[in-house]
Amino acid sequence: MRNLIFIVLGFLIIGCHTLEQVKKTKDITTPIVLVIHGGAGNINPENLSNEKEYQQALNEALEAGYEVLESGGTALEAVEIAIAIMEDSPLFNAGKGAVFNHYGQNELDASVMDGSNLKAGAVTGLMRVKNPISAALAVMRHSKHVMLSGDGAEEFCKEQGLQMVDPSYFYTEKQYNRLIEIQNKEIDAKEEKKGTVGAVALDKNGNIVAGTSTGGMTDKKYGRIGDSPIIGAGTYADNNTCGISCTGTGEYFIRTVAAHEVSNLMQYQDLNLQQAQKKVIEKIGRLGGDGGMIGVDKKGNVAWFFNTQGMFRAYKKSNGAKEIRFYGI
Repeated sequence: MRNLIFIVLGFLIIGCHTLEQVKKTKDITTPIVLVIHGGAGNINPENLSNEKEYQQALNEALEAGYEVLESGGTALEAVEIAIAIMEDSPLFNAGKGAVFNHYGQNELDASVMDGSNLKAGAVTGLMRVKNPISAALAVMRHSKHVMLSGDGAEEFCKEQGLQMVDPSYFYTEKQYNRLIEIQNKEIDAKEEKKGTVGAVALDKNGNIVAGTSTGGMTDKKYGRIGDSPIIGAGTYADNNTCGISCTGTGEYFIRTVAAHEVSNLMQYQDLNLQQAQKKVIEKIGRLGGDGGMIGVDKKGNVAWFFNTQGMFRAYKKSNGAKEIRFYGI
């Protein structure tokens, strides 16, 4: 009997040791990934005189978000900090660098989606919230809704203790001059660098989160809303497939439900992430739209695709791979 007890105890010890080894192996082999973008559009070496500034801004956002993942943080936290850093930069069409609408105002939109439970939050038409991505997260975490707009959204953000600013905070001379040039027909709005920002992260638990933030379209009228705050169009995440953040001519991304369509193509047609993105962007191109998207799939593969001259984008993975690119697919 005593020998039987020792044998059973031995198996239990071995079993516990084996389980611990499996857990450690899982922790080691589960990839962590962050991919970000700063918009697609008329981006080429000839018209980008401040390339180093974009390089530094993208690197700062990428490293800050990745550090969250590396220290065991969640994909939600990584996406928020990466996007917030780009919102705080005047280089991108989001937050501080947002474009002006027809009436000389800055209207800000953002959205976020959690692939582990399909929860989502979005805001549109903000004028006083410093970081719209944090507002979108607050809607997801602290309300029973998905999208809030305008004055009501800002009232909610105040209640949640988010940082509010005077609308003048978002003024930049570069974007205001661009509004005047477009209104005076000195330049074509189609020549814009579409500086919408976004991020997609895969954390150590295998959860995928996607987020997007934008100032919309220069000279937009009548409360126009693009794809960035619309779940399924500009942002989508599902742990079973991928996370996607889009940038470009929003109307076309809405009409094609672009971000969700990538997930569908992967799930139902067994396309990989790159193939699915290519198919969706090519469809948008045939309809007359332009732009691009970034994504991460459930295995940690990174992909992007765009039909413009360039797209500000970068990624970093736990296998040591890192890249920051502006031009060329």
